[in-house]
Amino acid sequence: MKLLVTGADGFIGSHLTEELVKRGYQVKAFVCYNSFNTWGWLDTLPEAVMKHVEIFQGDIRDPNGVYEAMKEVDAVFHLAALIAIPFSYHSPDTYVDTNIKGTLNVLQAARKLETKRVLVTSTSEVYGTAQYVPIDEKHPFQGQSPYSATKIGADRLAESFYRSFGLPVTIVRPFNTYGPRQSARAVIPTVITQLLAGKREIKLGSLTPTRDFNYVKDTADGFISIYESECTIGEEINIATQKEISIGQLAKELIRQINPEAEIICDEERLRPEKSEVNRLLGCNEKILRLTDWRPKYSLEEGLKETICFLRDNMDKYKADLYNI
Repeated sequence: MKLLVTGADGFIGSHLTEELVKRGYQVKAFVCYNSFNTWGWLDTLPEAVMKHVEIFQGDIRDPNGVYEAMKEVDAVFHLAALIAIPFSYHSPDTYVDTNIKGTLNVLQAARKLETKRVLVTSTSEVYGTAQYVPIDEKHPFQGQSPYSATKIGADRLAESFYRSFGLPVTIVRPFNTYGPRQSARAVIPTVITQLLAGKREIKLGSLTPTRDFNYVKDTADGFISIYESECTIGEEINIATQKEISIGQLAKELIRQINPEAEIICDEERLRPEKSEVNRLLGCNEKILRLTDWRPKYSLEEGLKETICFLRDNMDKYKADLYNI
């Protein structure tokens, strides 16, 4: 079985690529073309893994390149996307082009090539602030940022191709994923890198929102479990721990572990607009537990420990002094 992973050069995509290879799958990695010929986080994977990976450089916004990449593959894991919420306020057009048009390109190619499985990556942000908890897959969608609005659009396109053309689509919806290789725009690496850089004042936005955090290896395992189950075609499925923690509590725990003398400072620049802030995300994982053999293996404590170790060894790849939008 040959599997295509779009966004393979990114955070979750590189972990998924690595795990698929370890499980014996043939993997084709769609990476974003650049003139430096760099492959993102795939450049850091061992040769023992990368010798089993076929690289395809392209742009998810280009339908011709996507079609070429998807030839002779049995299934596609579509992860390529723009995901930073602050940057979506800044450049919403690029989110429409990448997240909606990019997903349409994958769906159109899959339909023409009769691809056997298409897994489209969603996000818990499509739910917006919880109207009830735990949030199951029937929860209403709320476009509280241009990012979440484009992901809602991409999800509904995927649903339409399943309903209209019988395309074997599954919408995979991870809640907040964290771990090694995550970019500094996310809250956990933001806190850890500031602490490891010796900062005594840790700059954050709002501290009251709660999140359901998945360790990245559990998220990658969730994708594979959903793919390996035939019961998941035509479904939207949360990957969630069904546990929540506030950003403030999380930051205090990281401060306790790394530098107890540090304190949290609210940085106005990092606050979302009031109606855009998602105040609570706590996912229901009943469906994934019922339809697959997936079970989360990492506690938050274990995942944070591995993340701290990775960031300590890779501080040269992060700019702790800057606010990354």
